[in-house]
Amino acid sequence: MNHLIQPLAQKTDRPRHDPVKRDPRFTVMSVSGLLAVGLGAAAVLLPSPYVVESPGPTFNTIGAINDEPLISIDGQETYPTGGALDLTTVFVAGGPGQSVSIFDAFRAWADPSQAVTPRELVYPPDVSESDVEQQNAQAMTSSQESAVAAALAHLEIPYEETLSVVGFAPESAAEGLLQEGDQLNRVGNEEIEALQPLKDALNASGGDDVNITVTRDGETVVETVKPRKGESGDYQLGVFLMSEFQFPFDVDIALDNVGGPSAGMMFALGIVDKLTDGQLTGGKHFAGTGTIDSSGAVGPIGGIRQKLAGARESGAEVFLAPAANCGEVAGHVPDGLRVVRVETLEDAVTAVRTLGEENDGGADLPSCED
Repeated sequence: MNHLIQPLAQKTDRPRHDPVKRDPRFTVMSVSGLLAVGLGAAAVLLPSPYVVESPGPTFNTIGAINDEPLISIDGQETYPTGGALDLTTVFVAGGPGQSVSIFDAFRAWADPSQAVTPRELVYPPDVSESDVEQQNAQAMTSSQESAVAAALAHLEIPYEETLSVVGFAPESAAEGLLQEGDQLNRVGNEEIEALQPLKDALNASGGDDVNITVTRDGETVVETVKPRKGESGDYQLGVFLMSEFQFPFDVDIALDNVGGPSAGMMFALGIVDKLTDGQLTGGKHFAGTGTIDSSGAVGPIGGIRQKLAGARESGAEVFLAPAANCGEVAGHVPDGLRVVRVETLEDAVTAVRTLGEENDGGADLPSCED
């Protein structure tokens, strides 16, 4: 609250009915001060060109939401679970169709659990709020399907996967040869029934020409492509692929108002736990994050520091972090939280089982400090 300070009365020899003349400079200064206060108050309420990320809620993938299981499996035997396998989220303010004030941005800058980023570094200038919501919803659906596939592959439960070309990366090896809509069938003589066999076949080529057999407009077509080595060291076609799955039973994941692909690994862990006899967690409280593909590879995500803070606030003892995010994790782990580095679903399952059994405290498990 702003208070106007009145000057103390001064002794004077003037008659009481003769008012003291006010210095005109006082009036100017008072008006200027009030104007400055008003402009300052208005400025902190103006929208700012920033996005603020803060810790969001966590959800136990082997627990329930509104008395309904977050993961339901129909058509396959399941087993009781215990403890928690929390997926973590980030609350984002200031995206398309929203704004945060300068005051909120300054307040977030002072809070180590929040992040402030120029909006143009997060969202393209022409993207709308509905575009973001649609993209997040699609990414969530895709992550759930990939999580089911990864969990079943880990448990050696067969399923069907088809891969179709939906786009091309910059400097793609296959652009001009393959076409959008092509369904991949074989690399050389190796049948492609999932993403991992495709990766294995391309790496086995050593960069030599390979024959890619596809179904195009109902016909079988063979194209010869020379794979290129990517930044990861793997040989790649340079195509974006869409996976379609046929699973032997139904897996339903009930999670509303949460989007994006970063819950994939924790969904997969929850499915593995439900389909495995015995409590994977040993009753302990785990949390984590990471994308996942059908081969079980865990990928990086955004907002890792906010997710660490949210996990600890929810009571997690152990956090499973993608190896690719470790550079952002080191030095920012909340007190009382142990971080284990994972690159695959197999790594994550091993970490949870090891720490749940408490054999040796998991001393050999990798961390982001290694």
